[in-house]
Amino acid sequence: MNDGIEKRVCVVVLGDIGRSPRMQYHSLSLAQEGFMVDIVSYGGSTPGQNLMDNPCITINLMSDPPKFIQSLPRIFAYAFKAIWQFFALLFAMFSLQKKPSHVLMQNPPSIPTLAVIWSYCILKSTKMIVDWHNYGFTIMSLTVGMKHPLVRFAKWFEVFFGRKAHSHLCVTKAMQQDLQNNWGIRASVLYDRPPESFRPLSINEKHELFNKLSVDYPCFLSKDFPNGTAFTKETANGIEYRKVRPAILVSSTSWTEDEDFNILLESLEAYELSLQNATRTDLPKIVCIITGKGPMKEHYAEIISAKQFYHIQFCMPWLTAEDYPKLLASADLGVCLHTSSSGLDLPMKVVDMFGCRLPVLAYDFKCLTELVRHGENGMVFKESTELKIQLQTLLAGFPEHSKNLNRLSNNLDLFRQVPWHDNWKTNALCVFRE
Repeated sequence: MNDGIEKRVCVVVLGDIGRSPRMQYHSLSLAQEGFMVDIVSYGGSTPGQNLMDNPCITINLMSDPPKFIQSLPRIFAYAFKAIWQFFALLFAMFSLQKKPSHVLMQNPPSIPTLAVIWSYCILKSTKMIVDWHNYGFTIMSLTVGMKHPLVRFAKWFEVFFGRKAHSHLCVTKAMQQDLQNNWGIRASVLYDRPPESFRPLSINEKHELFNKLSVDYPCFLSKDFPNGTAFTKETANGIEYRKVRPAILVSSTSWTEDEDFNILLESLEAYELSLQNATRTDLPKIVCIITGKGPMKEHYAEIISAKQFYHIQFCMPWLTAEDYPKLLASADLGVCLHTSSSGLDLPMKVVDMFGCRLPVLAYDFKCLTELVRHGENGMVFKESTELKIQLQTLLAGFPEHSKNLNRLSNNLDLFRQVPWHDNWKTNALCVFRE
């Protein structure tokens, strides 16, 4: 095998590469280790600038399915979309100028990706690697139920073609065990770790971000300091935090059915009531920033606008890939509503928050303990009442006397000692050298 083949990998994402951070990180790590990388994906969001500027990485965009599909009945829309994606992906793969030695594909989506990539690898004598983020059939079951014939077919499809891959990566030990026990697939665990861009910021960097965001979002504006923000101010000694300021609560969501935003909304309503009734005088006001975009965003935006909050402001920005980690690093507390359709994957948004030294309150599910340890680096909840209590516990005395919040933040230093690329070299690089 010559060098041109040995050192070339194709990374396949049947989705928006800009919203697929793990696959972007795979691509950057491959490039860092001397591989040429062809990404085959859909467009939409802008990927990180480090990916766009990397001379070893080429992005090949597929044609989006026609919009009229959305107006078809569900079963016909799904079938037509799958057929369209089958030929679009097949065309994109065979249009690659050079043959890769390995094809790394994200799963899900499973249909038709697994079949197309397996066919391509057979015809091109290329090795197929599946990175299991979740199970596609469990995501489908959220809409139509696990017993639906379409879900049963999707599970068969995923098992049948998934087993044909040469190598496998997965995101948790729980998924590794499930793949082995139920599907006969041996996978290596590659935990998500934040890249270098997810890091703590200096107060000057936070001040710069707040000023930038204040142009479009009034919640960042200062009402009494002309050169300040709602959280920081300029003094003769430089940038300083305001002694009385709101706490920044951040949540990143895809606005889909597997994240129950009502839990957060109900807990904030209870928090608001505590402040209105003056039953808690040690709690700060909150600026709740919810990032991301998805099908239910407008629905919840209307619900929020219809409610009366006097001590809580909401902001729903869509941030650039460069500003998103900066916002996490500038926040005081994170909330994750991810529930996992399979119970076997972990929310990458929590990994990002941990990288920025941001403690997280996370919805509890089967394998979350592989990432969030209750009372050590975050807290877990099952209902809005628990979340309300945790918010009040951690934000009590903010900003000068929030000891519980500071303790959780300090405990994240150990997590941050293992960055993405070091973890990737230890657990993933070997499959590309086989």
